[in-house]
Amino acid sequence: MTDLRIFSYLPNPRLWKAAIAARLTGVDIEVVGAKPHEIAGWLWDFDARPLGAVSDEDKAAAARAARTGFSGTLYKTDAFLIAHPFGTVPAAFSGDGSVGVFESNSIMRCVARLGRNAYPAYGRDAYEASRIDSYLDASLVFARDSQIYLLSLGDELTTEVHSRAAQAFETWMSGIEAGLADRAFLVGEDVTLADICFACELTLFSRERVARKALSRLDLQPITRLDAYPRARAHYEALCRHAAFAPDMADYLAKLGAEIARLS
Repeated sequence: MTDLRIFSYLPNPRLWKAAIAARLTGVDIEVVGAKPHEIAGWLWDFDARPLGAVSDEDKAAAARAARTGFSGTLYKTDAFLIAHPFGTVPAAFSGDGSVGVFESNSIMRCVARLGRNAYPAYGRDAYEASRIDSYLDASLVFARDSQIYLLSLGDELTTEVHSRAAQAFETWMSGIEAGLADRAFLVGEDVTLADICFACELTLFSRERVARKALSRLDLQPITRLDAYPRARAHYEALCRHAAFAPDMADYLAKLGAEIARLS
């Protein structure tokens, strides 16, 4: 039995938080899911699976109106909604399915706690853990505006949404830059959850660079410009090369770079 099973659309940079933490700690996680446009065709459950493997009766019982990033109908079991009251993905479960853990930062924290004896990803004492939490909480403020912005990249993009995202990015990245002024890592002497969250959130946000058409329609430029944050940029690039990060980051960033080049 795995330590943690996670259901999500794939690829999902926020899900990488748990995967990276698992490589550092040796925790055994299982990831189940499909591409974003395919996930609506799955039964959302601890035993998540394509609807083709679900009976008509069970499918009808699980039908729910979609929210936030999806449209139409999604199929979520009662057990899924008990474990995940907000009904969102990524959705993690204890190995036996009895406990649900939701939100990517909390799933990452769960992995770190499960593997705390192998690697101090959540810090070495209460002060380091609390400082890590401070970075994770700050990332949530940025993530709220970034999600609205990323979901709007199309006909729904407005200059106001872009401006709010740009302000959120500047505030967040300025804090990261300042936090690296006298240290190699955000907390402590090695990679922690703070560094993992930073790298994953920045990678996800950088996806905006392929939305050239939506941005040019409003005469806007991509927000993800890192020249003003040299320490944060160097830290991000080093993390992307780290052995615990590269299995997720390398292929994704290579494909993203090729897509950006094709659109340039």
